[in-house]
Amino acid sequence: NLARRKHSSKLLEDIPVDPASVFISVVVPAYNEETRLAGMLEEAVEYLQDAYGDAHGPSVEATKPSTSATQRRGVNGSGKGQQQHQHQDGSTGMNGAVTAAETTRAPGRGWEILIVSDGSTDATLNTALSFARSHQLEQYPFPTAVPGPWRSGPASKKATQIPHGSIRVVSLEQNRGKGGAVVHGMRHVRGEYVVFADADGASKFEDLGRLVKGCREVEDERGRGVAIGSRAHLVGSEAVVKRSAIRNFLMHSFHLLLRLMTPPATSRIRDTQCGFKLFSRASLPFIVPYMHSEGWIFDVEMLMLAELGGIPMTEVAIGWKEVLGSKLNVLWDSLGMAWGLAILRLAWAMGVYRRN
Repeated sequence: NLARRKHSSKLLEDIPVDPASVFISVVVPAYNEETRLAGMLEEAVEYLQDAYGDAHGPSVEATKPSTSATQRRGVNGSGKGQQQHQHQDGSTGMNGAVTAAETTRAPGRGWEILIVSDGSTDATLNTALSFARSHQLEQYPFPTAVPGPWRSGPASKKATQIPHGSIRVVSLEQNRGKGGAVVHGMRHVRGEYVVFADADGASKFEDLGRLVKGCREVEDERGRGVAIGSRAHLVGSEAVVKRSAIRNFLMHSFHLLLRLMTPPATSRIRDTQCGFKLFSRASLPFIVPYMHSEGWIFDVEMLMLAELGGIPMTEVAIGWKEVLGSKLNVLWDSLGMAWGLAILRLAWAMGVYRRN
């Protein structure tokens, strides 16, 4: 009994897990995004491949180079690769997260994308699998780039060819909400840094480098840090002014509630709801295992948990634009977020977020 009590009081962040094997992991929650997903992915893989190289990282590429690696080195190879993996489990294991003590700093190369289809009823799953297959397997014709929200140019532009295994697709049988999809993906990442990005491509993906730089500048001695993509600098810009009066009113009201109902560090964040946040791997065990919210308010809970764990946070200005097709119901979802915020604050006051 004494041994059982000692085990039960062990902090979740102290449980040994795997070290990072790539530099960047991107989690993309997607619910009925068949029309917007491919364009966002096109822009993401173009940047990731250019900035961080092959998906598997230098240690794997040294022994089993991918197609793009052999092409760059001028090596003739068969290019045979494994099929795209599709996970359809609903597990909540902490595979992929790592403790601060066991984090090994990756050399800045290697990337992966985890697309989490959140109970989609349209062709989101097939769109994700088709994108991965057509961009990475040699036997498929090299595709034409799908236009994304931040790209302009001829429609005949060639797409970025990506390494085998760089995209993983998870299919949740039931819709859990954006927060549930993000957290599920973050439980299985392999990167030293983890960013979640909306499937609509509204955030300028090229600003990922700014998030990494910001996170590294504030990391503590254990390598923990959070960089929050922010649209606060756009307040007063044409993108915000063109919004309806009711939407701007609800936005300012929600920000007021955040300042009143969240702890100090979280309340100072000017934009908690931007869908472009980056976490160092060492910070994940202090946040992911303790998550409860699966709806729109999950961003705030993540930041509150980071504050509870003493993790440094920084806000980084990013490019952002309105993209048609939003599934946010301005009135009802704003009321839902206000209610969720009240529940979070009550749980915080009652000591629900105990680390053991």
